[in-house]
Amino acid sequence: MDFNGKVAWITGASSGIGAALARDLASRGGHVVLSGRDEGRLAEVAADCGEALIVPFDVRDEAALGEATAAAIAWKGHVDIAVANAGISQRSRALKTNMDVYRNIIDIDLIAQIAFSQSLIGHMADRGLGALAFISSIAGKVGVPMRTAYSAAKFGLAGYADALRGELSINGVSVHTIYPGSVATNVSRNALNADGSVRGVSDKAIENGIPAHEAARAMLDGMANEEREIIIAERAELAMGELRRTPEALFDQIEGMVAAGYMQNMEAETAGQS
Repeated sequence: MDFNGKVAWITGASSGIGAALARDLASRGGHVVLSGRDEGRLAEVAADCGEALIVPFDVRDEAALGEATAAAIAWKGHVDIAVANAGISQRSRALKTNMDVYRNIIDIDLIAQIAFSQSLIGHMADRGLGALAFISSIAGKVGVPMRTAYSAAKFGLAGYADALRGELSINGVSVHTIYPGSVATNVSRNALNADGSVRGVSDKAIENGIPAHEAARAMLDGMANEEREIIIAERAELAMGELRRTPEALFDQIEGMVAAGYMQNMEAETAGQS
């Protein structure tokens, strides 16, 4: 994959991994569409990205998503790459966590990211090209204590991405699932407590994590190399991720099923019963 001249739309682009991805993509010749809720911070990122479009909206607002999608496509006539990065984490025991925390995290980290993808896959499939990148987490490979809602959402996002990859393999659209470990961002500081309040402090592991610009570079290198699963982690987290890595042969098997008409056969069966 060559990023030069490509239009890449990134959610959660005002800080952390999203901002680092935007800057790196721009340095590789990409045109970036930046989304998030804070227009001022998006403008700061855009200032480092050459030609950039700011499309601020809340990822949970599906009406706003529709307007944002139209604006992103209209800018250059197409979107080549979509990075579903927006998200929020958690630091609380399941025994103490309010259900509203589960609903909030799953809504942002899973449902909103699916909606973002669904808004673009028809556009990409019709063009016969495109790439979708989903920012999951090592906590989306291995259930991590104090992150039950977060792990549930990130596991779910990975499952959606894997199924979508198989479906779109016949449409020229690639799907990349990215599993970061501890990256030096505000993810822990912005995480939710058991009652839904913002934690406000960071973890040592996050503070000493991979610099965001290094993580972003590795993610884009993995996409450029057409890697379907991209694990960005160090030490124990890397070992956890690699232990749960999906075999490439399994991805190939799923794509082979699709190429052999699996979806058409199932649709025919459904139509025959209606």
